[in-house]
Amino acid sequence: MRGAALSLGQIAGPRGRVLYQGARPPKGSEESPSSTTLLRKFPPRVMPGAWPATEQTKAQVVSRLLAEPFTIEANRRQHSRGRGLAWMLDWLEAQPGRTWQDRWIASAADGEGNVAWRRLPAQWLVCDGYAAGDSDQSRLTLSRGMSLLVSGDVIRPNLGWLLTPATPSGLVTELARTRDPDGFATLARLARSSGVSSHTTQLALRRIATIVAAKGGRIVDINIGDCLELLRIAEDLQASPAASSPYFYQLLRTAEVFGGRAPAVRALKTAGQLSCAQLIDRYAITCGPVRDLLVDYLRERQPGVDYATLHKLSYTLGRLFWRDLEIHHPGIGSLRLPAEIATAWKQRINTKIRRVKDSDGHHSEESVPRINATEHLITVRAFYLDIAQWAAEEPARWGPWVVPCPIRDLEASRSKRFAHKSRMDQRTRERIPVMPVLIGTVTTAHKAATERLHAAQATTAGELFTAAGQNLRRSRTSHATASITWAEDPQTGKRRDLSLEEHQAFWTWAAVEVLRHTGVRIEELTELSHHSLIQYTLPATGELIPLLQIAPSKTDTERLLVISPELADVLSTIICRIRNENGAVPLVIAYDYHERVWNPPIPLLFQRRYGGENRPISGPAVRELITGALAGTGLTDASGRPLRFVPHDFRRILITDAIMHGMPPHIAQLVAGHRDINVTMGYKDSQKLHQTGLLK
Repeated sequence: MRGAALSLGQIAGPRGRVLYQGARPPKGSEESPSSTTLLRKFPPRVMPGAWPATEQTKAQVVSRLLAEPFTIEANRRQHSRGRGLAWMLDWLEAQPGRTWQDRWIASAADGEGNVAWRRLPAQWLVCDGYAAGDSDQSRLTLSRGMSLLVSGDVIRPNLGWLLTPATPSGLVTELARTRDPDGFATLARLARSSGVSSHTTQLALRRIATIVAAKGGRIVDINIGDCLELLRIAEDLQASPAASSPYFYQLLRTAEVFGGRAPAVRALKTAGQLSCAQLIDRYAITCGPVRDLLVDYLRERQPGVDYATLHKLSYTLGRLFWRDLEIHHPGIGSLRLPAEIATAWKQRINTKIRRVKDSDGHHSEESVPRINATEHLITVRAFYLDIAQWAAEEPARWGPWVVPCPIRDLEASRSKRFAHKSRMDQRTRERIPVMPVLIGTVTTAHKAATERLHAAQATTAGELFTAAGQNLRRSRTSHATASITWAEDPQTGKRRDLSLEEHQAFWTWAAVEVLRHTGVRIEELTELSHHSLIQYTLPATGELIPLLQIAPSKTDTERLLVISPELADVLSTIICRIRNENGAVPLVIAYDYHERVWNPPIPLLFQRRYGGENRPISGPAVRELITGALAGTGLTDASGRPLRFVPHDFRRILITDAIMHGMPPHIAQLVAGHRDINVTMGYKDSQKLHQTGLLK
């Protein structure tokens, strides 16, 4: 898609995707290097040229596959299996090759998928007089014969064949009965104990059976590379998200099939850190020299910044600046911008296109002011000034790109920064009065959700119960949802997942309570662990003071906060909830979505059980929980829109409230973890500080 054909506010992304200025790149727009890296580190097993079962004679194959454990009790079906086996062997004998696997490959059936392949032997049967015609019954007989050959390891179809269009439903049963009964029984037992639904379990077992059938051996022979290879093929086949679920890998990892070096299941599908070239190439810049310059600039800045900053630089320079210029001025190839082009770009950067959804679910676009436009102007100005400064040291490398900066110092003036400060003060003033409403809402919702869940669990399926002022009926559930407590409205019949409601209500309450009592940043909240709880003994009295250790975050400096009695109750409730059957807080592996790296296993406090493993509750999840809690309150901001709380609002309110009630600013600075006291003072509502005489 050519940039000139796009509407205002749009950017042409990789593979012709349309990207909207001011929005995040669509999921999947960044090429993931993790799968390639993992495949190099954990290669899949290579298919051998031959193995004993595929080298057997026809008589040996028939003798083995028509005996235990391959036989079944149903005589009529067993007869059909034997007939299908004979047909398959006769057909394969007509193909060239030394082994049965060679003949299978030579027949071209391995590329047809596990349904379409049957037409090849069916047509051969008709031509050679084995059958009167190509019928569904004859094809079913051939499939039963093929099932014996696969379960007996005579033929190993490729992974794509076994996944197209779907894994044969009886593959798990056949391999569990004939190849590895103990292995499949162990996995099924682990899945049941983890509380995963039967649908998810069966899908995982089919994926594992697919690997066993394609690679040979038993479950203990599966390696990490085999799983990565299957996931890649499933994605190439454009399987649904459920069909490409990596839970089968998690099940194998839980069973310790891979030993102790296996990465977490989520690491299989995370992008990891992108290189400077990959960061810029996301935006399909057409001017090669400028593209190379931007990559070179990022590499020069890379040693002195963290990955999150590098990622933001690539977004501003590659997407909002240069790619936007290419869209509106095709063929541009110089950093020297004419005045009219520079002015038009600065006007565009002040707004962004936002997609909104109305009550009917229809999407529309609207132009809204870009709040952080000044930050982008400063970034682009720094880009020009850096090049000019570096050119003095390396003129051959940077000199050709030195041109006048199109952004003057006044355009990134302090007045715009003061406007940002004013917006933050207004935001704090709006939220301080409604804080009690939010606290009351999440506390009430938590108590009500807990009461409903406990009442439902104590009620027989199909019976009515009353809890938290609501009349509900305990739903009758199948084994697929046995780990979830469902209830339904007796009037409308609408079902509700009471387990999920209680889960969301609890962690919303926990997040709000910890944030309002500590004022920690969201990344600090999600990094709180059991190790964060320490104590100090007063030398004079021997009294124990509970402390909360905040890990280094934005300032790379840890700090200690005194745990109040109210906060101690909250933390105690969280720990009691997440302890395992041994009384220990489980270790979880968290993904740093800013730095795009995996942290070592630690006993995080904000964690949940999901997909058979313990996972951390991320920052975005906390934001969604708080937003959901406010949705039903009817609170609005000054513009009349629904009021939104973000985790940082609690931080601003705590510091403002502390100083308003007499806390010295330098103490508030230590509580907040600011290096500069001016930053702490910037959090305060200047109007109220003037009223108290702290500012003159």
